[in-house]
Amino acid sequence: MELDFSVLIPYMHMFWKGVCVTIQASFLGVLFGSALGIFIGSFRVMPFKPLRYLMATYIYVLRGTPLMIQLFLIYFGLPALGVNLDAATAGILGIGINSSGYVGEIVRGGIEGVPKGQWEAAKMLGLSYWQTMKSIILPQAIRHMLPAIGNEFVTLIKESSLLSVLAISDLTMVGQQVRSVTYASFETFIFVALVYLVLTSVTSGALQLLENRWKVK
Repeated sequence: MELDFSVLIPYMHMFWKGVCVTIQASFLGVLFGSALGIFIGSFRVMPFKPLRYLMATYIYVLRGTPLMIQLFLIYFGLPALGVNLDAATAGILGIGINSSGYVGEIVRGGIEGVPKGQWEAAKMLGLSYWQTMKSIILPQAIRHMLPAIGNEFVTLIKESSLLSVLAISDLTMVGQQVRSVTYASFETFIFVALVYLVLTSVTSGALQLLENRWKVK
């Protein structure tokens, strides 16, 4: 069997649009997931035990259930409660919430990695829990968390392929559409896989440069 990638050339504009959708959804998803994850991780180390257990349960459920099911619950389940979201919003919300579970654990680990003496010094200065967290702990912890959060972004780019189940025209959905027209299954999905590889490689390289710049001496 000979592979003929030339059959894909007329559809390059579709692939480009799919790439743009994938990048946008991944970026917004990790942005929302990171912001939410920082709060979740901060709550995980609070002295108030009920809140800690609640956040631990939140993370446990998100990490223990498939992203596809979470997307279905948001897009197909919420309308039963009177909440109707378009596919793009539901998709970004879904991958963002899913990501927050992983980021929350990353944040918890980063916060717990800050020496306890920092907490004690802040307490002696009369700072509240949230003042200490905002001004002293998180700035130090984030530098240590950056590699793990970067890996989460790379993972999210790949997991964003599940957005195709909501009929969102991301890279994977475009690949399915092109395959249905050209019947070139191998060529189409090899090309799609290579595009994902390029996206994750470029992202990993950019994050490595950022990590080196912020590297803790």
